[in-house]
Amino acid sequence: MARLIALDFALGLDLELAIRDCVERANAFCVLDQRLSARQRLEQLAQLGATEHWTATGRSTVDGGQPVDDEVGVVMLTSGSSGRPKAALLSWSALASSARITQASLRDGADPVWFPVLPANHIGGLAVILRAVLDDASLWWGDATDFAAALAHGATHVAVVRPQLARNDLSGFHSVLLGGARPPEVTASNVISTWGMTETGSGVVYNGLALADVDIASAGGEILVRSPTLFSAYRDAPRPQVVGPDGRDDWFPTGDGGVVVDGRLTVHGRLAYVLNTGGEKVWPEHLEATIATLPHVRDVAVTGVEDPEWGQRVIAFIVGDGTDVDQAIRSVATERIGPWAKPKEIRYVAAIPRTASGKIRRADLRYLH
Repeated sequence: MARLIALDFALGLDLELAIRDCVERANAFCVLDQRLSARQRLEQLAQLGATEHWTATGRSTVDGGQPVDDEVGVVMLTSGSSGRPKAALLSWSALASSARITQASLRDGADPVWFPVLPANHIGGLAVILRAVLDDASLWWGDATDFAAALAHGATHVAVVRPQLARNDLSGFHSVLLGGARPPEVTASNVISTWGMTETGSGVVYNGLALADVDIASAGGEILVRSPTLFSAYRDAPRPQVVGPDGRDDWFPTGDGGVVVDGRLTVHGRLAYVLNTGGEKVWPEHLEATIATLPHVRDVAVTGVEDPEWGQRVIAFIVGDGTDVDQAIRSVATERIGPWAKPKEIRYVAAIPRTASGKIRRADLRYLH
């Protein structure tokens, strides 16, 4: 059994050096969320089961920590967008495979120079750093909001979430990996829409196509994955495995709905969130992407509430600019999806609750008014 070190550093060179230290000594590690209060970070320590706590000012032992198996490299909390996060265990082998596969898919002559801007307590942010630590990428550290400075200093690759894509000119980068929330309908040629999760060791599908060594399939409307990048288990539960289309029982059921046609993946959304209204299915992510195309809509979230007539009543939460877009929303939903997708209720709100990676905190939508 091995100790588990919690790295409590801001995104930057000190964090990279601490990660390199852990890797060189084969010490399993986790990264704490720097946006949380000191008290909340202590709660994270307990959720992760860390045995040691490293900060810029010192190192200490954590009471009640839980060692991990020797092959575990990283313990990471899932996003928790639908409830309490789970602690996923990722092996050194899975982490190395993720770095290798990603680098191979993005290399175009020269080795990538990554500009780290995403929090490293999420897989999308940590994976960027590990591409340098475990493979042959380079990192350029600077102000995580100054993309122009990164380009001026030779950065070629960056991983972002949708708000960063919308607010910044990223046209100078060779490749822009976009993860987290559903991508916009139209993106620039250098933007690669990724699909993946903590359990898959970061993005494993780029623009609908699986990366090398990654198998994707769908069964009963659920996306299945088999990949060397997969997590080993949760802290408190084994990794789920199901029988795939080839008869083997080593496929991971992701909980995401989608289909694979001629090798190309179309993601519908989380199966747990699909709405059934009047006998018809409505995928919140699909309706959100449709509504987001309208002028005057700055952000949107869709959910459902129990209804004696419809089964579930579709509700759209809108962050707008003061313009009434009720009719436009119902019209575009009918035109692009079907009349059943028309929200029965539209509420205008100040903000949509989201995770750091841009995912909607759907469990919190019921508190919006």
